[in-house]
Amino acid sequence: MTIRIIRISIGVNVTTSPPAPPADARPVVDAALPSGEFETPIRSKELFKERACIYIEHEGMIYALRSTRAGKLILTK
Repeated sequence: MTIRIIRISIGVNVTTSPPAPPADARPVVDAALPSGEFETPIRSKELFKERACIYIEHEGMIYALRSTRAGKLILTK
């Protein structure tokens, strides 16, 4: 009786970097802003500083823009 041992090697390449986006994909920031209307977005941290609420006057009306603990924005009259 003859016993034959066969060794099989399987190589696996693991990469940790995400795949590159398609060439025609636009960044999320550009997709969220209408083209030609804004030069640079205003960061909410710059507006709020250490406050939880800021007031905005728009066409004679006062609006309150609030930042929640969950990081959401709420705009009310």
